[in-house]
Amino acid sequence: MTTTSASCWAVLPAAGIGVRMGTELPKQYLQVAGATLLEHSLRALLASDQVSGVVVVLHPQDERAADIDLLRDTRVTCTVGGARRSDSVLSGLLALGGRADRSDWVLVHDAARPCLQRLDLERLINTVRGTGVGGILAEAIVDTVKLADANGRVQRTLDRDLLWRAQTPQMFRLAVLQQALEQAEEQGLAITDEASAMELAGQSVQLVPGSSRNLKVTVPADLALAGWYLEHPADENTP
Repeated sequence: MTTTSASCWAVLPAAGIGVRMGTELPKQYLQVAGATLLEHSLRALLASDQVSGVVVVLHPQDERAADIDLLRDTRVTCTVGGARRSDSVLSGLLALGGRADRSDWVLVHDAARPCLQRLDLERLINTVRGTGVGGILAEAIVDTVKLADANGRVQRTLDRDLLWRAQTPQMFRLAVLQQALEQAEEQGLAITDEASAMELAGQSVQLVPGSSRNLKVTVPADLALAGWYLEHPADENTP
């Protein structure tokens, strides 16, 4: 199967409990701009006709998913996740078995990134398919960045021209990503995103410029900003 003919699928981990948000609801079920974060993030993936289907990975005791009509879309499948993000992503990859080819592409996207723009998603898919090298949406850092020591004092200033803020989706071959995640788990290595697993496995990861709008809702202040972005869509030429 060639790079351009391989299908593209998506996995949306939504099994977390959102401790840092300090809310009773898991953050993927927080409402903003008329829908939950989960619905906004899922809708952004389904907006692309290049995405053949989406696996949404839920907490084993999730009782709220039944109220989400979008989860009954014919392109959506639900499965159960684990305690860690990597466990949930692996569950999502396994759920694609029987439908996806091992050489197909998989997009992994945060359920708490509701402001993913269509053009950014299409840019990532087209870039990765065109080069055959897995990649991630990322934003170049423009601030001056300091490296601190254990006492909170500056050790040195880092070269910001080499620094990027990782976003999602992150797009890799299904079989290669699954193997990288399984190897990291076997070795007890810390995995903060799919790209870090690929890096540890010696795989190349390309950076595809994304938008600052593609923020991850982590603390309460992020929710208000996400709401503003969703209610004020960017012009297609706006970064």
